[in-house]
Amino acid sequence: MIDKIKQLVEASFDEIVEIRRYIHKNPELSFNEHKTSAYIKSILIGWGISFTEDIADTGIVVLLEGNNPSSKTLALRADFDALPITEENEIDYCSVNKGVMHACGHDAHTASLLGVVKILNNLKQEWEGS
Repeated sequence: MIDKIKQLVEASFDEIVEIRRYIHKNPELSFNEHKTSAYIKSILIGWGISFTEDIADTGIVVLLEGNNPSSKTLALRADFDALPITEENEIDYCSVNKGVMHACGHDAHTASLLGVVKILNNLKQEWEGS
């Protein structure tokens, strides 16, 4: 199982970096993450993963079920709001929204969690629970 996970991580790495950079470049403040939410949903749709949307307006819930969904449940979460700070970094994916940036790592948290969702979904016949 570890080898399968490593292979999936390597195969998904560039895509997850791209997701993180997109989210970093397009930050939105709390309770206004409508474009970010739409972006995340488009990724999940592209991966064929179902979700519940509009939780507290912009939130998204994914429920993955393994071989025995009634077994133990593990919940993971990530925030995707940004802060009211002007980004001064000189990077290709610098914030395009003046006065708003991902200075707290939520872009990385969200991208990482999407990577976990993708991998767990690909391996759902290998584990039990939800």
